[in-house]
Amino acid sequence: MHDTADFMADIYALGTGPWTMTPVTRGALGQIWKLTGNGSSWAVKELLFGCDKQQVHREAALRNATEKLGIVSPRFIPNRDGEYVSRLPPPLGGSYVKLYDWVNGTEADASDPEVLSWFGRTLALLHMAGKGATATPNAWYEECHLAADWAELHEEIRQAGLPWSDALGQFLSTSAAELTHHVTTSDPGDLVTSHLDLQPQNVLVGPAGPVLLDWDNAGSTSAERELARAIYVWSGGNQFQTDSARRLARAYVDAGGRATVKGLDSFSMLFATALNYLYVQAECAIDPTVTAAQREFASGQVVASLRNMPDLAAASRLIQALETEW
Repeated sequence: MHDTADFMADIYALGTGPWTMTPVTRGALGQIWKLTGNGSSWAVKELLFGCDKQQVHREAALRNATEKLGIVSPRFIPNRDGEYVSRLPPPLGGSYVKLYDWVNGTEADASDPEVLSWFGRTLALLHMAGKGATATPNAWYEECHLAADWAELHEEIRQAGLPWSDALGQFLSTSAAELTHHVTTSDPGDLVTSHLDLQPQNVLVGPAGPVLLDWDNAGSTSAERELARAIYVWSGGNQFQTDSARRLARAYVDAGGRATVKGLDSFSMLFATALNYLYVQAECAIDPTVTAAQREFASGQVVASLRNMPDLAAASRLIQALETEW
């Protein structure tokens, strides 16, 4: 990776080396590398499935706007040409790459009361910074695949002999339709521009406190639905902790957040993203055009997703637990 490290150092004007790049972690859409040299470190995100440059500009705009409100996040570094995304030359793979400050820290502990309060305040600030959005939310958060699409994909998976085919079929014949029923389009009056991927693994806690990472999905969404999804995720999912859910909601309201969780339709974003993530990973697991490593990663994600799909009964209990907070 020395050639790639030298390319990054050159296009981002980081100075002379020697520079090294080491792999750190792999996400659904990209590989994170640590770029090190001259006594400093940077985070390189390699985008494995192409790049939407407009999305990159939305990411930069929201991240920079919220910095003024006190939300701490890694700097998003433009290259020598002022662009927030660069492309490796074909001999180096041709991937799109982005550069950020390297952040030392540990993944946020969602059971820590102080972290939950910080997150509730941060979500309120995000919604205040992004209020008045008019762009239509991406279909990823508002729609999901029809039963016929699932049936066709499941048959291809069954024929491929993947070991989780039966588990997927069981899910499709039971819970999938119930979740899909509650996936609807948002109220235009509730739209904000926000982060859209607010999970504990996207927060690192360092010496100076929590840092919010991974703004790649920034865009328009329903404040109510992002709040419902965040409370579900941060309080423990289907086995949520009532005290954690209430603390997060209380911090959100006390910091000026105006959204509330009203009913099962408030979880539309949660259900849509869970279903769509499962679909694209199942699709990738049998895609002959991607690498074997990518197919293997996708298979693992399918198994994990099926194990942790949202449960309507749990969402109903969470709604009841939050009734006193609004």
